[in-house]
Amino acid sequence: MNISRKDIPRNPGVYFFKNDRGEIIYIGKAKNLRNRVMSYFSNKHDTSPKTQILVKNIADFEFIVVDNELESFLLENKLIKKHKPKYNITLKDAKTYAYIKITDEEIPKILITRKVTQNGWYFGPYTDGQLRNKIYNLVVDIFMLITPKTFASKSKLYYEVGKAPSKNIDDINKKEYLKQVERAKKFLEGKNVAQIKKELKNAMEKASFEKQFERALYYKQQLETIESIKEKQKVDLVKQYDQDVIAHKIDFQTNKIIIMVFHIGKGVISSKKEYSFDYDENIFLEFIKMLYSKQTPPREILVDEKIWEKEEERNNLEKYFSRLRGSKTILHNPQKGEKKRLVELAHKNLALNSRNLHVLKEMKEKLNLSQSPSIIECFDMSNLGNEDIVGGMTRWVDGKPDKEGYRKFEIKSSKGKQDDFAAMRETIYRRYHRLKYQKQQLPDLILIDGGKGQLGMGVKALREVGVDIPIISIAKKDEEIFVPDKQEPLIFDKNSPMMLLIREMRDSVHNYVVTYNRKKRQMRMRNDFREISKQNK
Repeated sequence: MNISRKDIPRNPGVYFFKNDRGEIIYIGKAKNLRNRVMSYFSNKHDTSPKTQILVKNIADFEFIVVDNELESFLLENKLIKKHKPKYNITLKDAKTYAYIKITDEEIPKILITRKVTQNGWYFGPYTDGQLRNKIYNLVVDIFMLITPKTFASKSKLYYEVGKAPSKNIDDINKKEYLKQVERAKKFLEGKNVAQIKKELKNAMEKASFEKQFERALYYKQQLETIESIKEKQKVDLVKQYDQDVIAHKIDFQTNKIIIMVFHIGKGVISSKKEYSFDYDENIFLEFIKMLYSKQTPPREILVDEKIWEKEEERNNLEKYFSRLRGSKTILHNPQKGEKKRLVELAHKNLALNSRNLHVLKEMKEKLNLSQSPSIIECFDMSNLGNEDIVGGMTRWVDGKPDKEGYRKFEIKSSKGKQDDFAAMRETIYRRYHRLKYQKQQLPDLILIDGGKGQLGMGVKALREVGVDIPIISIAKKDEEIFVPDKQEPLIFDKNSPMMLLIREMRDSVHNYVVTYNRKKRQMRMRNDFREISKQNK
C-alpha cells in the first residue's frame, strides 16, 4: 500500500488500518494524524514484532478528524468497543476474586460469591481469602446475619450457639433484623468501625464486671479480630474515595510487559488484577485507556511512570477519564508518601508474579512453538467401566490457573463402552468447534494427559474443526512429552521449572475430571437408590 504524506492531515483524530478483505484490524488515536500514521512505515517500529505483523497486514487505511485530543480519546474508545479490531489489545484477567454479598431478599442473607449480578450489595473483591473469611465470620457473629446454611435444616444449632437471630426464619423480628443489616453494610464499607469497636469494648467490660468471663473473652476476641483486619488491609479505612494503582514491568527476555492493577475502595485494597502483553512502546498508555473503556474510572489513578510528556497531555487524559466517570478523575505519578508506597506495593507483587513468563519462554523454545504459550488448555478423561465417561479441561493464563475457564464434558459418542480415545476426540472437537463458531480466542497450546494414542485423537479432532493449535501430550509413566509427527518422545529433566509447571497443569485437569466423575457416580447411585425405594413401597 502506498501512503502519501500529503494525503494525511496534521489534525488530531482517529485512524483505521484495514486488511485486504476490508476488515478493520487496528484503531488508534493521534494528536497529529500524519506523524502517527507515517511512523508505522518508518524504522521506528522495527523492534516491535506485534507492529511488524500489523504493518504486513495493512492494505488500506481511513481516518476521522476531530477538534481536539480529548475527542480523539473518546472516539477511539467507542470505535474499538464497536469493531473489536484484531491487533488492539483485549483484556484477560488472570484471576477473579470473591466478594462478600448481602442479598436484597425480604429477609437478606450474607454469603461469599465470585459472581456479580445486579441484585444485592457487594463488598470486595478480596485478594486474601483468609482475610475475607475473617471479615465474613465477624459480620455474621456481630450483627447476627443469616447465611444460606442458618435455616437449611430442622436443627436449631445456629440459634442455640448464638449465631442466629431466631429459631426459625418466620420468627425473625424483621424491623430489628433490617437495622442490623444496615449496620453490617456500613461496617463492610468501613464507615462505623469505631462505633462497633466502642460497643464491643463496653459489652466486654460489662460482661467482665458481671463475672461472665467466657462472654467477656468472646468480645475481646472480636475486638482483636477487627484490629488484625485493619492491620492486614494496609490502607487507612477513613478515605471516602476510590483509587486505582497501576504499575508495570518490562521483561526484555520474553519481550512481555506485565501490568498490575490494584483497586482501592475507600482506603481498602479490594482487588488485584494482573495482565500481560507483547511489549510495544505505547502499550502502557493504550492499556490504561482500554481498561477504563471497560470499567468506570475511580476518583484517583496512580501510575508508576508518567504516561504524559507535557502537563497539557495529562490534563487531556484527566478530562477523558472524567468524561467516562461522570465526575472528576485525578491522574498522579506519586514521588513520595503513602501513594508512592502503594505504587511500590504493586511493584512488589509484579516481581512475585513475573517468574512464570520465563518458564513459558523456556516452553516455547524447548517445544519449538511460534510464541510463548500465554493461554494453555489441558484435557483428561475419566470413566468407571462403561459408565460415567466424562471429560475435563482446565485453562491456564500466564502460567496460573484460570478457574472460570474450566470446563466439563459429558461424553455422548461412546456411551455404554469404554473408549478413552473416542472420548478425547469428541471433547477436543466440541471445545474448539464452539470457540471457532463463536469467534472466541483460541489457546496458544493444548496439553493432553496421555500418550501417543490420545495425542493422535486430539490432532485428528483439530483437523476436523479446521483450526491450527500446537498440541502435546504427557505420558504418566515416565513423564514423557509427545508431539505430533515425531515417533520418539521428548525427554526433559523432570524437576526443571518447565516440567514442574507441565506436571502441575496435568495434575490439575486429572484431579478436576476425577472429582467430576465421582460426583456423577454419586448422583447416579442416589437416583438408583430412590428408584429402588419407590419400587419397594
